Amino acid sequence: MTFTLDPCRCTTYGDRFLADADVPAPPREAYRGCEQCRGAGSVAYPCYRCDRRGRRRAQLVVTVANLDTGAVASHQVVPGGLDPHRDPAGRWVVDLASRVRELAATVGAVVADADVPSLWLDRQWRPDLPAELRHELEAHAILRADHAPWRLVLGRSTAAPTVDPAARLARLCALADLLLLDLVVEARRQGVGFGWAVRYEVPGSPVPSGSPSRWRDLPEVLTHTDVGDALTGLAERGLAVPARLLRPDSPRPPVAPAVDVDQLERRVLADCVDPGGGDELPGAQAIWRDGRWWHTTLRSGDPEETLAEQSTGQVVRRVRVPSSRGYEPPGPSWLGGPVDWRPCPDCRPGSRLRACDCRLGGRQADSDCRHCCGAGLRPSALRCFTCGDTHRLHQTVLVTVTDLRHRVVHLTWQTGAPEVAPLVATQPNGRPVVQLPDRYRLGFWAAVLGARPEDLRDADGGHDLDRNLRDGYVTLPWAGADPVGEYTRSAGRGIAAGRLIVVAAPPDAPSLPELLRLALGLDLALVVAVCDLRHNTGDPLLADGLRWSVEVKPRDAPVLPDDLPYRPSLAAALASCQECLTDAVASAAPADPAVSIPVPWSEPRAVADPVPDLLRLAARHAGQAVTVRFTRAGCAVHRHDDDGVRLLARTHDLRGLP
Repeated sequence: MTFTLDPCRCTTYGDRFLADADVPAPPREAYRGCEQCRGAGSVAYPCYRCDRRGRRRAQLVVTVANLDTGAVASHQVVPGGLDPHRDPAGRWVVDLASRVRELAATVGAVVADADVPSLWLDRQWRPDLPAELRHELEAHAILRADHAPWRLVLGRSTAAPTVDPAARLARLCALADLLLLDLVVEARRQGVGFGWAVRYEVPGSPVPSGSPSRWRDLPEVLTHTDVGDALTGLAERGLAVPARLLRPDSPRPPVAPAVDVDQLERRVLADCVDPGGGDELPGAQAIWRDGRWWHTTLRSGDPEETLAEQSTGQVVRRVRVPSSRGYEPPGPSWLGGPVDWRPCPDCRPGSRLRACDCRLGGRQADSDCRHCCGAGLRPSALRCFTCGDTHRLHQTVLVTVTDLRHRVVHLTWQTGAPEVAPLVATQPNGRPVVQLPDRYRLGFWAAVLGARPEDLRDADGGHDLDRNLRDGYVTLPWAGADPVGEYTRSAGRGIAAGRLIVVAAPPDAPSLPELLRLALGLDLALVVAVCDLRHNTGDPLLADGLRWSVEVKPRDAPVLPDDLPYRPSLAAALASCQECLTDAVASAAPADPAVSIPVPWSEPRAVADPVPDLLRLAARHAGQAVTVRFTRAGCAVHRHDDDGVRLLARTHDLRGLP
């Protein structure tokens, strides 16, 4: 029928305007005043499984690829070729993990535990059933796993080094001392067991809410948590922490001592029980600060009630019990005095009120505005653009630039500092653009640490760094405004405790020949776009440098005019491509269910490094994006013009282009 008739969301809470999320509602009872179903209790949705085609493909393809050689082997799962076996409970199951291991041996790859599901057949299935009925039941089992119909498992010719939990914990502790952060090891109760988490925090961060981690013990969470994972979410966890100055020269241990992981785990688990009455506590933490471990319990606080409006017109009441530390360790020796700040004028703490769009560009609130009616504030689910929901405008920003190994630079940018900032450009609206001295240019400090400016990225999430911070440009709201103050306000938006931590090192990514071998082995297209904007160097109003993008797409996917490169380095583009690789391969499956998913097989292949030829093409067409599609049939070179995309050449090798 191309659509599904599903229960309306209002049936979750029943026929109640004000509903308690924790109180079960009568089954299938609809809200009579529902704004979605009008009290019917069900809503028709377009079927996302078949994409409104009314048909689905009973086929699943699992592909294993050796990233070092480009060898590819695949196995297709279709009715009639499942070869199921009984599990200990007596149910018939198809073990795809064993098929993955066989394919990995075929291509000479060592793969980690792959996220490949086992197919559980319906209880009616038996090997002695008629073939037509048996195949229908097998098709149903395949369709339950077709949300990713083409699954890619990557491996290498040699096994990756095994992670030593003790060595990783020692490295995390050493980096905490280097970056002047807390390292928190946390265990929280999760059913009959515990969920573990390891993360960095700024001192004073509250215990985060939410469900516990899925890792079951400390060695397991250390195995799966590297430095980038521990830093991700740093700003979110410390948005409400007041900023304080840093004293990086204060005495502290130069090297973290060896840590007994088993002993630390036992101590944290022991703190999950109240020593006074033996009651079970929500959890416990161990905090690495000032060269030693501080242990604390987690206690349940007073319940907090929140009201949330639903799209059905109902209001749902949720009660959350926050956790807090039973003991707060002494403040670190490397923290200095507090940083001055002023309240953000464009948002209100504890509410969703944000500056209205009618105030953009520094304009006064419009009394006829249909959103705010002249108040200048309107409800919004987005973060405040001015402060990033910290509700503070700090007068000082503390910047840390590091290579995440052993080198670090701590900078202090303070509003009102007298600096010589020459005028370098003027915005189209007349606002002046000035450039601050070297100490405010993070690109300068990247060179001091031995890195390239284009490799700078935010430690919290790995996002590309803004060019203004890299080169020290700042746009003033009016001539004569404080350039350091405007620069500091922009850099301090949405960071924890006024701390901006920047990584000056290229991301860990495969090389372009490795991804090219993989795409050719899968019989897909590797689309590489590059734009040479180095002639714009020194112009703050225009993008500069080399811009890259690397994507794996279906073999016949067209080059679109809007597919422009935007990554500041090839390494960043390759890392992004690797991160999205499994999703890109899954989306390369044909949309038409009548067309089968390809089952690629490929021997090891050698490819030349195309980077020098890509740089030559980009330099020849400076200022215009050049996109090259690599397939088994050869290369197709396109150029992005004002009128769209123009095909320049088709060739078997870029080196043959004139």
